[in-house]
Amino acid sequence: MASPVSIPFESIIQLDRSSGTPVYLQIAHQVINAIQRRYLPAGTRLPGTRILAKALQVHRNTIIMACQELDAQGWLEIHPNKGSFIIGKADPRPAKFQAGQTVQLIEYPSVTGFQFKKSSLLDNPIGYSKARLHLNDGLPDYRLTPLDQLSRYYNTSLKRKINRRHLGYQQAESNLYFRRQLANFLNLTRGLHVSPDNILLTRGTEMSLFITANLLLQPGDTVVVGTPSYFIMNMIFQQAGAHIKTVPVDGEGIDVEAVRKLCEKQAVRLLYITPHHHYPTTVTLSAGRRLDLLKLSAEFGFIILEDDFDYDFHYDKSPVLPLASADTSGMVVYCGSFGKSLAPGFRTGFVVAPENLIVELQKHLQVLDRQGDPLLEQVLGELIEEGEMHRLLKKSLQVYGARRKNMVELLNEYFSDQLQFEHPNGGLAFWLEWKKELNLAKFSKACEAKDVFIPRTLLYQQKNLTAMRMGFGHLDESEMEQVISIMREVLTNITIQQNE
Repeated sequence: MASPVSIPFESIIQLDRSSGTPVYLQIAHQVINAIQRRYLPAGTRLPGTRILAKALQVHRNTIIMACQELDAQGWLEIHPNKGSFIIGKADPRPAKFQAGQTVQLIEYPSVTGFQFKKSSLLDNPIGYSKARLHLNDGLPDYRLTPLDQLSRYYNTSLKRKINRRHLGYQQAESNLYFRRQLANFLNLTRGLHVSPDNILLTRGTEMSLFITANLLLQPGDTVVVGTPSYFIMNMIFQQAGAHIKTVPVDGEGIDVEAVRKLCEKQAVRLLYITPHHHYPTTVTLSAGRRLDLLKLSAEFGFIILEDDFDYDFHYDKSPVLPLASADTSGMVVYCGSFGKSLAPGFRTGFVVAPENLIVELQKHLQVLDRQGDPLLEQVLGELIEEGEMHRLLKKSLQVYGARRKNMVELLNEYFSDQLQFEHPNGGLAFWLEWKKELNLAKFSKACEAKDVFIPRTLLYQQKNLTAMRMGFGHLDESEMEQVISIMREVLTNITIQQNE
């Protein structure tokens, strides 16, 4: 057994005096680590407090406090007139510490010591860049969120004693108030006929779609999506073990006749669709195809998973009602988010479906998110009840409508001879198709070099298609002009290089 003097504690204990952790706790924690890793075997007697204080260059009281902490946690036995000993019987095995060795106990393992299943399907495809200006697929501008107004609602809600009972773990009826208000809001704005029992609340649209897909799908099931399609949902379906089949999308939305032909050949479990504005092309599913699709679903028994990610944003006319509003057979599961015009931290997701499915989804959600966000739900419910949400939406739509108009003018000014696009009647993104052959990966890389980041998920390069989805909602007029002018400059440089 090593004597207390022969163990160079200054090589085992590395102190960081700039750390927010008190020095005595740093000492205690690293001694515990040394014990657990057998650098300090059981039965080892520690040096006296004065000797250890001198070795570590700390005050003796710091060592006393560290020993008291080790004693309190059960790692040290302090015997009067004998000394302090590492807890447990003496370990006959030699200590791992070797003379002259410096031990880094504060490092965390860089890799696991075991094997586990890895998924390439869920690799983050969005990417990151230090570029000053970023494009996205149609996200709102968080800078428009009325933070002062929301803080007042939060403050008032916290002060109400009746709301404090909701601050614990969620109970079955703890979010009934918000679900009741949300049901009223959805019935009014989307032509639904639902009650609070038809609504499941989640942290966001992706969580709604993830738990719904994983409940409804079994490995080997067939899922139908339009092409081009939403990359995240493809990842979710593949992770669930489903086989994805694609059908064309044209100016009227998804090709329903192609869906019928596919159903006649094989069993289809689920069809995923964004009918209000198809992702990524922004095309709205025509009224005739909506009716045909609902009939087809009832005939062949496949589920329609309706993702209404941007229903709140429409400009020229009233939005087309969701498929769920006309569903009489219980075949549509409707997912969306509430508060989309607010900053992400103030939004919530929801699933609307027949009650029996909501009950089962709630079981799965309870495992993933037992706590929920009752305070946010209370605030959002009050925003609906007092009419504030309608006013906020109306105000933000004026801003986004102006930005859409500005984007149209810039695209026509800079790219009238290069691009083909339709004016979207809703949503926060354009679908741009390039008239000439262009390497989009090279184009994106050149734009990033000039401080404009275009994620690869916005680029759609196929044999007969060179297109990109471009969000405009998060850019003000100045930022928009900078982005478009840089894109034009890059395109001009590429054209010159190709002609040389």
